[in-house]
Amino acid sequence: MTAAAVLEESKADWFEDALFMIDQLSKANLTMTADDLRKVMRPAPNRYWAGNAFSQAQSAGLIEWVGYRKSTTKSRKGAPVSVWKRKTEGVQQ
Repeated sequence: MTAAAVLEESKADWFEDALFMIDQLSKANLTMTADDLRKVMRPAPNRYWAGNAFSQAQSAGLIEWVGYRKSTTKSRKGAPVSVWKRKTEGVQQ
C-alpha cells in the first residue's frame, strides 16, 4: 500500500469516527463546538478536519448551526468557534 493510500484510509477512518462522535455529542448536549469534539476524539492529522467534519454532519442533516461563542481551547486564544445543535426535523432518534 502506498503512503497516499494509507493517508486516505486514515482520513476516511478519522472522518467516520468524527461523524459518529458528533452524532453522539448532539444527543448528549444541547449545543456543541469543535472544542467539544477535540475533547473526545484523537487529534486530527489536519487542523481543518474538525470544521470539515461539522460541515459534513450539517450536510447529512444531523446538526444545524446556531451561532458563535469564544473557543475554550487554549491554543485558539478565545477566537470565535461555531456552535451547533442537533437538527430535530427528519432525524431518527
